[in-house]
Amino acid sequence: MRNLLALKNSGKMHYQINFHEDVKGDLKKIGQPWLSRIMIAIHKKLSTEPEIFGIPLRKSLRNYRKLRIGDYRVIFKIKVNTVEVFAIGHRSTVYKDLLR
Repeated sequence: MRNLLALKNSGKMHYQINFHEDVKGDLKKIGQPWLSRIMIAIHKKLSTEPEIFGIPLRKSLRNYRKLRIGDYRVIFKIKVNTVEVFAIGHRSTVYKDLLR
């Protein structure tokens, strides 16, 4: 059984995760418990299957995707085998901040 699971997981593509320089400022605004949850979710979900876990955005942000973690959102783009994270923040402000 264990070997069968290893074979299933071996077909997954692994994505490199790059953070935009502005994300460092975003992370300072988030409390430690949430920050840990967000970073775990980014590495678990976006490094393996970002197209499944990331929901496409619309209108002026149509080339971006979002990952929902509680009340926080991770805004990113998928480029070949790389995930570019552009913003991390509370759902009430992250989209406005990204458009600035």
